[in-house]
Amino acid sequence: MLELKNVSKKVGRDDHIKDVSMQLEKGSLNVLLGPTLSGKTTLMRLMAGLDKPTGGDITLDGQSVVGLPVQKRNVAMVYQQFINYPAMTVYENIASPMRIAGKDNAEIDRRVRHAADLMKLSDFLDRTPLNLSGGQQQRTALARALVKDAELVLLDEPLANLDYKLREELRIELPRLFAEAGAIFVYATTEPHEALLLGGNTATLSEGRVTQFDKTISVHNRPVDLRTAQTFSDPPLNLFEVTKSGNEIRFEDQSVLASGETANLADGVYRAGVRPHHLSLARHSDRAMAVDTTVSTSEITGSESFIHVEKNGYRWVALSHGVHRVDTGDTVTVYLDPASFYLFGAQDRLVAAPSDYKGALD
Repeated sequence: MLELKNVSKKVGRDDHIKDVSMQLEKGSLNVLLGPTLSGKTTLMRLMAGLDKPTGGDITLDGQSVVGLPVQKRNVAMVYQQFINYPAMTVYENIASPMRIAGKDNAEIDRRVRHAADLMKLSDFLDRTPLNLSGGQQQRTALARALVKDAELVLLDEPLANLDYKLREELRIELPRLFAEAGAIFVYATTEPHEALLLGGNTATLSEGRVTQFDKTISVHNRPVDLRTAQTFSDPPLNLFEVTKSGNEIRFEDQSVLASGETANLADGVYRAGVRPHHLSLARHSDRAMAVDTTVSTSEITGSESFIHVEKNGYRWVALSHGVHRVDTGDTVTVYLDPASFYLFGAQDRLVAAPSDYKGALD
């Protein structure tokens, strides 16, 4: 088990990582999810031993590894900006960690060819990296990590340079391969949907802090606070204020009967959040509030439409299946169903979640 205990990292006066505590089990898949500059790469470098924390401790199987050189750790790390040995062939790039470990030639050959087959590199083993495409170079770096038999595998947005089909295949295949080897697998991404596809556990990061660490589906369905919910929503979470009064929930001049967790809340003003796929262009519930909004822009992806709307200073995004042709300035009615509301109270902590997401609040 890799454990981070109140780990911090300062650079000058700036806090890059702040008081992070996590336990990563062997054979587990762990996603670091957060926007650019949230601390994902810094946290990985601390795990790998490339940097030393300025506070806290990092242990592997109960023994502190702070100060242990990366060369003495069994770690594999792949960045989005791939690193290969330019003078070596693809074959020798992949084989290099096994040659350093003193593996025999027969085993090296077998494992190199197996990894090359998985990464669709079999036809390129005699080439040097400069004669490869960017995606092929990235796959070479991934294959080298795969054959290393590392205890800790750190992948920092490793699939960003690959084509869609291969990226989707590797999202499924890589976690299985590393889990079978019993490695601790850590994968950094800025994309919430990628975290959901990978599954496992997810740590949401914001400004160097881990805001939540749990099973991926649990973090998505029941974020502990607004910052976590925003990290796990792309397009952004739609926000607005509602008032709980008696047995009613009110938004502006409309009110509906409170139900589920919302019914048990104290009277007061709460910040509500609705994910874009729950901001509907059609009424699916008799309890939904109909809100007239003005279109600011729209994006059609082919199978989905993103409709950006405004209402009394609020800016929302509705994600709808199919093609919806609207023009800037058009008036469209969107429907807010309280059953899909996240409600946040003091310190923006979650106090109620959508009724279709079961489970106790933390």
